[in-house]
Amino acid sequence: MSKFFIAVIMLAVGGGSGYWYASQQSGDVVATVAGRGAGVDGGEKPSAAGERKVLFWRNPMNPAVTSPVPTKDNMGMDYLPVYADDGGGGDEPAGTVKIDPVTVQNIGVRTAKAQRRSLARQLNALGRVDFNEERLARLHPKTSGWIERLMVDETGVRVSKGTILLALYSPDLVAAQREYLVALDNWESVRNSTAGRMKKSAKSLLRSSRERLELFDVPVHQIKELEKSRKIKKQLHIHSPFAGRIMHIGGRKGQYITAKNELYLIADLSRIWVNVDIYEDDLPWMKIGDQAEMTVRAAPGRTFTGKVTFIHPTMQKKSRTVRVRLEFDNPDLVLKPGMFANVVLHADEQPNAVVVPSEAIIRSGTHEQIFVVREPGKFEPRQVTLGVSAGGFTQILDGVEAGEEVVTSSQFLIDSESKLREATAKMMAAMAADASSEGAADMEMDDMSMDDDMPDMNMDDMDIGDESGGNP
Repeated sequence: MSKFFIAVIMLAVGGGSGYWYASQQSGDVVATVAGRGAGVDGGEKPSAAGERKVLFWRNPMNPAVTSPVPTKDNMGMDYLPVYADDGGGGDEPAGTVKIDPVTVQNIGVRTAKAQRRSLARQLNALGRVDFNEERLARLHPKTSGWIERLMVDETGVRVSKGTILLALYSPDLVAAQREYLVALDNWESVRNSTAGRMKKSAKSLLRSSRERLELFDVPVHQIKELEKSRKIKKQLHIHSPFAGRIMHIGGRKGQYITAKNELYLIADLSRIWVNVDIYEDDLPWMKIGDQAEMTVRAAPGRTFTGKVTFIHPTMQKKSRTVRVRLEFDNPDLVLKPGMFANVVLHADEQPNAVVVPSEAIIRSGTHEQIFVVREPGKFEPRQVTLGVSAGGFTQILDGVEAGEEVVTSSQFLIDSESKLREATAKMMAAMAADASSEGAADMEMDDMSMDDDMPDMNMDDMDIGDESGGNP
C-alpha cells in the first residue's frame, strides 16, 4: 500500500471523528440550554405540552435588555422570562398586555363600555340678545298734525293689540272726513234713482272717499261712528298693531309731528333673537335648524333652548366671522335686548353614534389609540378613527364596536408596557431572522469548504500494483 493511500485513509478517519465530536458537543449545548430552562440555572420547571411558552428573557434591572436564552446579569440576578400568553404571542395583536388582578387594582384601572347615543359637535360662542325684527313695529303718522292726547306715555308699558296710543288732530283728516260725508249724502240721494250713470258716479265717489280715510289709517270703528253720527271727528286715534312693549315714544302732548316722526317703537319680546359670530372653519358644520343652548348672568342656573334660524350670506372682513341668528322663547321676559350670553351650538348631529368617554383616548399626535379589554387583565391596543366630541364623549368611526369595554384610566401606564413589549417582540423577531440567515450562510460555507478540501478522487490514478508487487 502506497503512502498516498494511507494518508487518504487517515484523513477520512480524522474527518469522521471530528464530525462525531462536533455533533456530541452541539447536543451537550442544547441539553445545557434545556436544563437551564428547566430549573438547573434559572429555576424554571421543565416545559411540557400545553404549558406556558417562553418568548425570551428580560433583564430585571433594565427591561430593554433581553436574551433569547436564560442567563444572569452582572450582579448575578436571573433574567425574568416573558411568556407568550403575557401579550404579543400567538394570534394576539402586537402590544397586547396581560396584568395580574392585584396590579390592575393597584394602578387604578377603570373601564367603561362603548355605547350608542346621539352626539353633536359643540361650538362655543358669545351671543348678543336682540329684538325679533319680525315682531317689531315703528309707528309713523300718515299725515302731519298735532298730538292732542297721549294715552300711553311711558316706555316699557305692555300694550295689547288694538290699544289706543294717542289722539291726533290733522286738517287733512278733517277734510277727508268732510269729503266722505258729502259723498255719503250724494249716494243716499241717488240710490233710488233710475239714472244709472248718476248712481254709478255717486257710488264711485263714495268708495274713493272711504279709501282715503283708510289710507290715513283711520280705524274702522271711527268710520262707522262717522257714518252713524254724521259729525266730523276732530281727533284721529292711532292703535297698537299687536301685543308688545313700548320701547320708545317719539312725541308728547301738543307736539307738531309729520310723517318723519316715529311716534312709537313697539316690540314683542315673547320670542327674541340672539346673534353669534362663527369662524369660517366652523361653517361646514352649521345648518339651519341646529339646536342651541344659552345661559345669561341674569338667570344663573337656567339654560334656554333654541335653534338656528338664519346664517348670513356674507362674511365680516375684519373678524373673518359669519353672523348666525338664533331664536329663543322668552315668555317671562328674562332675556332682554342688549344682554350678552354664552351660547353652545350643537352642530353636525350624529344619531345612533358609537361613543366612548373622551378620557379613554390616547392621542400621540399622529394617531389615536384605545385599549380594549379582551378578558380580565388582558388589554389590546387599537388605533381608532374619531368623529365629533361633545359632553365628555367622543364618537368612534372605526376601531371599536358598541358593547366593547375600554380602559378609561391608567391607560398611559398600560400603553408604556404595551409599546415596550411590542418593540421587544419586533427586536427578537429581527434577531431570530438574522440568526437563521447567518446559520444558513455558515452551512453553505461549510459545504463549500468540504468540497474544496476533499476533491473527487479517481481510483484509476492510484498505482497500487507497484507497491504491492503485482503485475504492472
